[in-house]
Amino acid sequence: MQSAPRLEILYRDDDVVAVDKPSGMPVHRGWATDGVPALQVVRDQVGRHVYPVHRLDRATSGVLLFALSGELAHAVQTQIEAHEIEKRYVALCRGNDPALGRVDHALAKEDGGEPRPAVTDFKLLGQFERYGLYEARPVTGRLHQIRRHLKHASHPIIGDTRYGKGEHNRIFRERFGFHRLALHASDLRLRHPRTGEPLHLHAPLAPDFAALLRQLGLVA
Repeated sequence: MQSAPRLEILYRDDDVVAVDKPSGMPVHRGWATDGVPALQVVRDQVGRHVYPVHRLDRATSGVLLFALSGELAHAVQTQIEAHEIEKRYVALCRGNDPALGRVDHALAKEDGGEPRPAVTDFKLLGQFERYGLYEARPVTGRLHQIRRHLKHASHPIIGDTRYGKGEHNRIFRERFGFHRLALHASDLRLRHPRTGEPLHLHAPLAPDFAALLRQLGLVA
């Protein structure tokens, strides 16, 4: 039987639980065919059924929120649909243009269909040689939005095997021993689904990502 590590719980009360998801772990069984999903790990840790309320790519690390009832999950999803939740990510890219700000570029579903509005705000935090560390704040929530927007802006994320550049991925594997997607969900701000009070969830950089940024002289 495949075992899974326990996940660090960032926040828990009677209504929601937030964990720090590692890169490489799927959120839900339906989103990957191998590996123990975060939903199962968290359910076993807290001893209750949990309900995912938002997506986080398998390759992305960081804040992942679950509700402890379907009603509360719906309440959080209502905030998401109304663009009332603030998300902050950090991404290491090929490219370091300080002028890269808002990307307003419609995205179609990966299996086709009409493009839908998609907006992400970017801010350059630091640079190393021809690479840049960016803050990303998605305004909308399309699938793989940050990754696709950075590809559109000719700033592919390091370690992105779908939308990135193999040349740069190889450089970071061989030069720095970095073998994952350089994208981390650091912060999630929302209203508590029961009390309405502000809730700020934060996940520090994963150790491998933090070690890479130290090597590059960058701070997220």
